[in-house]
Amino acid sequence: MPVKINKIAPYNYEIPKEGNMTVPGRIIANDEIIRGILGDAVKNPLHNPIQQIKDSATFPGLIRYSLALTDLHLGYGSVIGGISASDLKEGVISFAFTGFDINCGVHSIIIPLKAKEIETKKKELAEQLFKDVPAGLGIRGKFVLNKSEMDEVLENGASFAVKKGYGSKKDLKFMEENGCIKGASVDAVSDKAKERALDQIGTLGSGNHYCEVQKIEKIFDGPAAKAFGLEEGGVMVSIHCGSRALGHQIGTDYLPILDGAVKKYGIKIAERDLVCAPIESEEGQKYFGAIKAGSNAAFANRFVIGTLVKRSIAKVFGVGEDEVKTFYDVGHNTAKIETHFVGHSFDGEKNKKKKMLIQRKGSTRGFGPGNLEVPLKYRKIGQPVIVGGSMGTSSFILSGTDTAMKTTFGSTIHGAGRSMSRTSALANWKGEDILAELAKKGILVKARSLKGLPEEAPDAYKDIESVVEVMHKTGISKKVARLKPLICIKG
Repeated sequence: MPVKINKIAPYNYEIPKEGNMTVPGRIIANDEIIRGILGDAVKNPLHNPIQQIKDSATFPGLIRYSLALTDLHLGYGSVIGGISASDLKEGVISFAFTGFDINCGVHSIIIPLKAKEIETKKKELAEQLFKDVPAGLGIRGKFVLNKSEMDEVLENGASFAVKKGYGSKKDLKFMEENGCIKGASVDAVSDKAKERALDQIGTLGSGNHYCEVQKIEKIFDGPAAKAFGLEEGGVMVSIHCGSRALGHQIGTDYLPILDGAVKKYGIKIAERDLVCAPIESEEGQKYFGAIKAGSNAAFANRFVIGTLVKRSIAKVFGVGEDEVKTFYDVGHNTAKIETHFVGHSFDGEKNKKKKMLIQRKGSTRGFGPGNLEVPLKYRKIGQPVIVGGSMGTSSFILSGTDTAMKTTFGSTIHGAGRSMSRTSALANWKGEDILAELAKKGILVKARSLKGLPEEAPDAYKDIESVVEVMHKTGISKKVARLKPLICIKG
């Protein structure tokens, strides 16, 4: 059966509503990416990004469409790079729309040094970061919490780290939700999940997570860059990680609970990985409370690592910890109640706003200028958007726009998106070869294990320049700066 997908505007493709779909699918991408996912659909008709978008479009209470952006690729149940908006009364909250690594995101800081200064002590800085930032599977953090402290992390997020002497209270305003999502339910998180996280706050983990020192290589928007405090030749550090074992355990705990809710409420789902519960149900509210708690743990985790990085820089370069500025922290596996337009300019509907549940999976919040959720320092420009690369590729700083608020529920891309499975990447490359190749490009990689490096090989991902360009040309996010990796710390 041929796959139906229609180009309705430049970079905008629609999967028509059919069968049990309650809304159409929508993909914002270029022709090359569309050809790629159409090819995936031919090779594997039952398990491909297009089918996952169609399956995700069968939920009740969805608003406008099942949406995916340029970095989309196959995920657990639903695509990574996807966004869903659900009516609070009629809609459901689904595990597949947020995933296991709750509030995986990026925390970025600005170093008051030039890239040429970093080069003079590059190896020394890499060694210091590798020593100070706990990274790797099952790694222990710098401090171990007791149960009551863990509950405090789940409730208060990054402010707990400040209380413990990590970072400053003024830095919290440069975090999404000020580093804490209100309404977290400590009791909705199992003792097992809490126990697994007692020694993990302030740890990087493994897989695609990293701590990367980056040169600000090119400025695209001078006024935005000035407002953001970015200068060509300057240096940033970006930390990519999430809620670690805590988030994974929350997901593991709630899969059977949500499976029971599907049966209890008679919800028809397209496949078993899409288990869910009505948002207003007891199960839905409990899961939502657990997601908020997991999100707060992730905020605290990244905030602590950010402080460890600042201290490493102080040791190597003699720069005061307070001179290293927190730039921004934003998540890309989230579930939050936000106010957005119901209609859409493409649909010709009259726009009106309402509160809805927004679930982003491999998708970043990208609010536009004037939004009160954006830090005052950046508000005229729009929210900073941090788009992460993969070891050898560039990263980008973008700015949120009004277009995103009207068309993508204030959402944008989080990275390039995979073009190859981890299994295929492992078959194609060896860790030693990747290290050598990156070294030739002047990129120093320090990793606890070489075994997992091939999974994150640069060529296992789409071309990030092309992916970012789609967001820029559609006006969903605007290019501000391109970052080149200098040092990458991996688990």
